[in-house]
Amino acid sequence: MTCKPQTSRVFLFLQGPHGPFFNALGRMLRAAGCSVWRVGFNAGDRAFWFHPDSYIPYRGTPEDWPDTVSDLFERNNVTDIVIYGDTRPIHAQAIEIAQSRGIRVHVFEEGYMRPYWVTYERDGSNGNSRLMEMSVEQMRTALELSDMEAPLPPSHWGDMRHHIFYGALYHWFVMFRNGDYRNFKPHRSIPVTKEFQLYLQRLVLMPWQALDRIAATWRIRNGGFPYHLALLQLEHDSSFQMHSPFSTMTEFLEEIFEGFATGAPPHHHLVVKAHPLEDGRVPVRREVKRLARQHGLTGRVHYVRGGKLAALLNEARTAVTVNSTAGQQVLWRGIPLKTFGHAVYSKPEFVSTQALKEFFAAAARPDARAYKDYRRYLLETSQVPGGFYSRSGRRQLLRQVIDMMLSDEDPYDALKSGTAAPRQQLRVVN
Repeated sequence: MTCKPQTSRVFLFLQGPHGPFFNALGRMLRAAGCSVWRVGFNAGDRAFWFHPDSYIPYRGTPEDWPDTVSDLFERNNVTDIVIYGDTRPIHAQAIEIAQSRGIRVHVFEEGYMRPYWVTYERDGSNGNSRLMEMSVEQMRTALELSDMEAPLPPSHWGDMRHHIFYGALYHWFVMFRNGDYRNFKPHRSIPVTKEFQLYLQRLVLMPWQALDRIAATWRIRNGGFPYHLALLQLEHDSSFQMHSPFSTMTEFLEEIFEGFATGAPPHHHLVVKAHPLEDGRVPVRREVKRLARQHGLTGRVHYVRGGKLAALLNEARTAVTVNSTAGQQVLWRGIPLKTFGHAVYSKPEFVSTQALKEFFAAAARPDARAYKDYRRYLLETSQVPGGFYSRSGRRQLLRQVIDMMLSDEDPYDALKSGTAAPRQQLRVVN
């Protein structure tokens, strides 16, 4: 599939994931015959774009951005924009203007089935995804056109260190090489210097934190008590801030602790698992201890730092989350799940509608067959094998996603019309 001269495509890239993925994506689109431009908002964006002739530095103010992007669309005859995440202000404004002009919007996000897949959609993701409006029955109808089995998890694409390393490097450039971008304002609420320090601290403390996590997990798995999992997210994550009823993680924890204290049997325990990228900007551990004392749960509450979820999930009675993608792993195991925010998997067939107190007392099990159909639908549409941060992950992702971007149909319509590309049946390499 190529960009034919008579229908030349012009792609404008905005901000992407930390690291070289967007550069590799742009290079592949140029190889397909497309024109590619990249708008950079800071020195970190510039550092990972290796095609200077196509780089457009934006040095204006946030207030000037809507007029500037409108001018860029017109001056460069832009047909497509490419973004990572759809809620940061510069992206949300660009999407609105693009859609008013009939410009196609390509949205990348972390995988709904992470860590082995990446999400690729059109126009919006997470709470703005087309999945929010789809029923399981509609998905089953689309699947009738496919006789493939659900793809198995592909090969290992690298670990969390790649993600943290590129995050630290990106913020180093912003902190020390940002003189040409004096009007840049990060979409996070904390200064760039603090963000860099937190990434660096994570890298340095990873070995000690891993030992702490292993010890905590061992105590839980060998404790002999039934337990429930509270799966936390990053408080500054866009899914938490834009698609949930909470503004802070403490608000979510307070609701969970109250429901557990009044509903769970007295011999049950609560395990609070932090997000793998939790960096200490929010005092989660301190809040967990405070709430345990407040609700008379001391000795029945356990805090676990990030890390992989499988070891804890395999023996959990239930799980609760706001709208974390980790909920998919819960449902895949047939464990009862309750959510509080808008999530693409919050379907009544397999996410509990019980009150929290009743849920902890006697949770209803999800409809496993409905979830399997839902999972298969995602893996044949918007979930693309690969990753942003490791070389092998990027290589695998590019094998398929370029043709998906060049297609006239988005991933969901492609399955419905029978033109979706087949997915590879790769297994995890241990």
